[in-house]
Amino acid sequence: MSRLLRLRALAAALAIAFTAALSAAAMPAAQAATTTCSGTGTIPAGDYMIQANEWNSTAQQCITYNGGTGWTVSTANFNLSGGAPATYPSIYKGCHWGLCTSNNSFPIQMSKLGSATTSWSTTQPSSGAYDVSYDIWFNSTPTTTGQPDGTEVMIWLNSRGGVQPFGSQTGTSNAAGLNWNVWTGQQTSWKIISYVLNPGATSVSNLDLKALFQDAVSRGSINPSNYLLDVEAGFEIWQGGQGLGTNSFSVTATTAGSGGDTTPPSVPANLAVTGTTSSAASLSWSPSTDNVGVAGYRVYRNGVQVGTTAGTTFTDTGLSASTQYTYTVAAYDAAGNVSAPSSGVTATTASSGGGGGSGCTAAYSVTNQWSTGFTANVTVTNSGTAPTNGWKVAWTWGGNQQITSVWNGVLAGSGQSSVAVTNAAYNGSIAAGGNTSFGFQAGYSGTNGSPTLTCTAS
Repeated sequence: MSRLLRLRALAAALAIAFTAALSAAAMPAAQAATTTCSGTGTIPAGDYMIQANEWNSTAQQCITYNGGTGWTVSTANFNLSGGAPATYPSIYKGCHWGLCTSNNSFPIQMSKLGSATTSWSTTQPSSGAYDVSYDIWFNSTPTTTGQPDGTEVMIWLNSRGGVQPFGSQTGTSNAAGLNWNVWTGQQTSWKIISYVLNPGATSVSNLDLKALFQDAVSRGSINPSNYLLDVEAGFEIWQGGQGLGTNSFSVTATTAGSGGDTTPPSVPANLAVTGTTSSAASLSWSPSTDNVGVAGYRVYRNGVQVGTTAGTTFTDTGLSASTQYTYTVAAYDAAGNVSAPSSGVTATTASSGGGGGSGCTAAYSVTNQWSTGFTANVTVTNSGTAPTNGWKVAWTWGGNQQITSVWNGVLAGSGQSSVAVTNAAYNGSIAAGGNTSFGFQAGYSGTNGSPTLTCTAS
C-alpha cells in the first residue's frame, strides 16, 4: 500500500474512532445495580423505597435494584412450612415505621381520601411458596414510628405453594371491578383484612385502592377516622423466593375535593442541637402553625429523611463517632401538605470511648380497659448520659392481673405476680435522653391498680 493510501486509511480509522467516542460520550452511562444482603437493608428508588424486610429468618436474602422502580430477589432459598413468612421484601411510598419516602402525599385520613390508584407488574417464578401482595397500613394518628394500631390491608394478586392469608375467609367482593375472596382476622392491637384476587394475576393497572378501602369500611375493618400511612408491594416468602421481582410499581393518592386543604404548615423555626453522644444527636425546634393543624414533622440528616415525630424533639441514633451531620426539619399536615425545610443545623458526635453513666425510667399507662382485660403502654426513657445497650422493666402486680401478650419487648415468666420485660432485639439501644416503648394485653379480676415500675439499663 502506498504512503498516501496508508495516510488516508489512518485518517478514516481515526474519524471512525472519534465518532464512536462522541457517540459514547453522548449516551448516558448504564446505571450500576445496587444490592443489599442485610435483612434490614433499604435502597432509595426516587420517590419510593425498597426494603429487604427479612423479619422471621436469618437465612441469606439479597435484593438487587436495577433502576426506576425495578428490583429482584437475587438471592433466597427459604424453607419454612406454615406460620409466619420468613420475609416481606417490598417497595413502598409513604411512611413505614417512621421511615418516610420523599414527595409522598401521606398521611391521608380515610374520611378525606379523594383517590388512590396503583399499578404493579411482577415476575413470579414457578417454584416456591409465596404470595404476591400489597401491605397497606392505617393508624389512629397521622404518624407512628412503631406498629400501626389501625388496620392492615393486604391485597393478594397471586400465591403459590398453598399459603393462605391471616384469619379466615368471611366473604367475597367485586370492589374495583374484580373478584376477591375476603379474609379477616384480629391481631393483638390491629385488624387485618385481606383481598385475594380470583383468579390470580402477575400485574394490575390503575387498580382503584379507594374502592377496596371503602369496601373494608363497610365491613367494619377500617375506621374512617384513621390515617392511611403508606402503600407497600412485595412478596411474603415461606419457601424459595429467588427470582421474584418487581418490573414496575406506582401509587398515587389525593385528598378529597379540589377545595380541600392545600395550605402547608409554616416552616419550623429555631432548630437547635440539644445534645450529642458518640452515636446520637438530639434536636428541638419551635412548633409550626397551620390553617387546620400540624400532623407532624419530618427530620432530615444530610438531606435524607431519617424519621418523623408528632412532637418538637427528635433523637437521631446509630451515628458514627466524631462525625459532623447537618439536620433540617419540615412540618406536614393531615392533608399531606409539607412545609419548606427549616434552616440547617450542624451536630458533631462525640469521640468513642467517652464513657458515661447509664440509667432509665419507666412510665406506665393503661390505653384501653374492659370488664375482664386491658391493654397498657410502658415508655422507657434513658436517664443516663450514654446510649443504653439494653433495658429491663420489672414490677409486682397488686391485684389479680396476668399478661397474655407483649409487643416490642420480651416477657420473662408467666406475666403473673412478679413481671419482668426486657428489650426486643431492635430497641435495646436508646440514646441519652431518648425513649422507646412496649405494650401488652392482660386479663384481670377485681381491681386493676397501676403497679410501681423499676427500670435498669445496661
